[in-house]
Amino acid sequence: MRIVGGKHAGRDLAKLKDAHVRPTAEHVRVAMVDAVRHDLTDASVLDLFAGTGALGLEAISRGARRCDFLETRASSLHTLKANIGLLRYKSRTRVFKQDAVPFAARLSEGAYDIAFADPPYGSRMLDHVVRSWQATRFAKVLVTEHAVDHEMPAGGTTQRFEDTAVTVYRL
Repeated sequence: MRIVGGKHAGRDLAKLKDAHVRPTAEHVRVAMVDAVRHDLTDASVLDLFAGTGALGLEAISRGARRCDFLETRASSLHTLKANIGLLRYKSRTRVFKQDAVPFAARLSEGAYDIAFADPPYGSRMLDHVVRSWQATRFAKVLVTEHAVDHEMPAGGTTQRFEDTAVTVYRL
């Protein structure tokens, strides 16, 4: 896994050693960040279900001002913190060991410019996050990754890749 674009393009990231976690494929991550490329400059980013942090770190590499990461798995947190250190982004990031669903539900309108959400496939956690976003618009843009057969709420634009899809919601 590596950073694809921006200041740290080509830099390798620490790999997660946890068979229960599905990292975002590079071409899907590129599509997710490309979907918000015009919104990235000086943006405040939220990476829900952060895993290794690749989405948020890619966003900072491409011009985002800062990123907050939410993750609960110990192995993912360890790798996430290693990747933040590797890219020297500690001053531009915050890491929260919290459940993303209630965290998103507590956010106020406009708390972030961009939010990424990539929960485990097959769970309904993404539905809760999207409903929270629809209720409060806690980010100008919500970018979600999900299984291609996951029925998403209306209002987003979806791009499909094999068994994965990306749906983007905008204000």
